[in-house]
Amino acid sequence: MNISAARENLPEAVALSRTEAVFLERYGRPAAVLLSPERYEQLMDALEESEDVAAFDVAMAEEGPNIPWDQVKVDLGWT
Repeated sequence: MNISAARENLPEAVALSRTEAVFLERYGRPAAVLLSPERYEQLMDALEESEDVAAFDVAMAEEGPNIPWDQVKVDLGWT
């Protein structure tokens, strides 16, 4: 949907975004995406999960001594 059409039919574009992503174009090129708040939250949660997995992989690849879980709990005052 081009931006001018979206501007003229904003309620329709917002309603459509509840069921699918609405790609807004300017001069025939992608300019923005209109999403429902629920879908946006799903995507942000998935991104955060992906970043957490990547950070875990990096941490596991680091060399150095491993700290036993029981010691971590003591260090954190969890025991």
